[in-house]
Amino acid sequence: MSFVDTLRQWDEAVSCVDRQDLSEALRIFLAIQEPNSKICFDIGCLHLFNRDLDAAEKAFDCSIRKDEHLAVAFFQRGITFYRKKRYEESLGDFQRAFKALRGNQLIDYKALGLRYKLYACEVLYNMALAEAQLGNWEKAHENIVKALGYKTEAKLSLINKALESTLKQKLFKLVEFPSQELFKPNKHYVAELEKKDYLGKAKVVASVVPQDEFSGFAPLQPQVEDGPAPPKEPEVLRALEGEPHTVLFEFIPETSDELAVVPGNIVFVLQKGSDNWASVVFNERRGLVPYNYLERLEISLASKQNEGVRTAPNRAPPTRPERKQGFTPSDTSSKNTQHKLYQDAQSTDNSCIVKVHFTFNFAVSVPRDSPYGVLIDKISKKLKQPSTAITLSLRSEASGESVISPNTEIKSVWSNASGRHLTLWCKTKEQTEAKVQKEIYLVALHSYDSSNPEDLSFHQGDKITLLSTINQDWLEGQCNGNTGIFPASFVEVAPVKNQ
Repeated sequence: MSFVDTLRQWDEAVSCVDRQDLSEALRIFLAIQEPNSKICFDIGCLHLFNRDLDAAEKAFDCSIRKDEHLAVAFFQRGITFYRKKRYEESLGDFQRAFKALRGNQLIDYKALGLRYKLYACEVLYNMALAEAQLGNWEKAHENIVKALGYKTEAKLSLINKALESTLKQKLFKLVEFPSQELFKPNKHYVAELEKKDYLGKAKVVASVVPQDEFSGFAPLQPQVEDGPAPPKEPEVLRALEGEPHTVLFEFIPETSDELAVVPGNIVFVLQKGSDNWASVVFNERRGLVPYNYLERLEISLASKQNEGVRTAPNRAPPTRPERKQGFTPSDTSSKNTQHKLYQDAQSTDNSCIVKVHFTFNFAVSVPRDSPYGVLIDKISKKLKQPSTAITLSLRSEASGESVISPNTEIKSVWSNASGRHLTLWCKTKEQTEAKVQKEIYLVALHSYDSSNPEDLSFHQGDKITLLSTINQDWLEGQCNGNTGIFPASFVEVAPVKNQ
């Protein structure tokens, strides 16, 4: 079947749906010999509307096979599985739909011919409901709390009610796709299906016959003074929470509720306090940054196309502003954001940030000069490991005087603190036993330069000591005295002669 025939039948079937003739629309859809992913999705929607769940499942299977990135198809198949009471499969499809959103707050399918917006908070809402049906109320509650971070004003009431239900361990209503919303073919392609007379009617421009009628050429049309309308901003950009700002200077945090940023990072300011500190979001992390380190940024399609690479200013960073005692944003409408940001970050005047190097880097806040028992207890809870299985040291090589134990003079440990920061290294019993094996060295195939403080930057050809494997895509290593994580695809194991 040709593309034109497929297009014509697709348009005819959609017209039948608009006329509420669903049986005829389904008959036309099923007659299409090689349906694309969108047509398969439309067929699945009609089967789902008719409660033919087996046929709907097969149609959505076909749609996903043809386009594995179509999040709304995973969402619809998850609804189909939910109706069939196959809750584990339903949960899996909702998780795939959320992954296909790629961290965005929503996907607007209008440009693809579907008048529908798939919201991340609604996908998480359905994930929570599937977990609840499986009896996993704790995970259901976690998904609803996560949905609060992706909510929009229109969905706030829905998420809040679901949160109350999970706390009471009561089921709530499934969020479903509109029953008769379908993908429609491109209207410009459909317009081309009509036959056109490109030559038009003949006009007499010159004649040897006396007094012949002459109409001449059509007059020129006036030019449009205004240019084409500027492209609309993507729906996702408008839905982002907070005001975008560019970081001008590097900021090193001194307390656990502050956020490390470097010049060129783009952060979203949620609130600005009267003491010149701003509550911001960066890479899905929230924290405090001095507002005089930031510059407001206008995000638009035009500015993104014309904006070059921003360079850090040559001037020195401004003076760090003083923190007010118990700083809290004044906007009472964002209590959930405040709770998430400050629940583990309340610090006192004598608190100290302890940065711990493990298979991943993390930080804990403890009172300065705390005894060994308090320090090891805080770290063991973070790692969910017994304190007896953890070895702390002041250097990366846990040997000799660098090892910290219950018998260590704690004042000598805290004497290594710089201001309100102390850096330690941590190894578990399993890691210590594995250290007997020969160290593995890597060679950088490509240069890697990241603005994230946790990452390890290096140049092509650098020699890297492998410390641990985070997962199949990320490793942790040490290079030029620095420790951090980096992509596994950027390195290879060094030949034996280079080790």
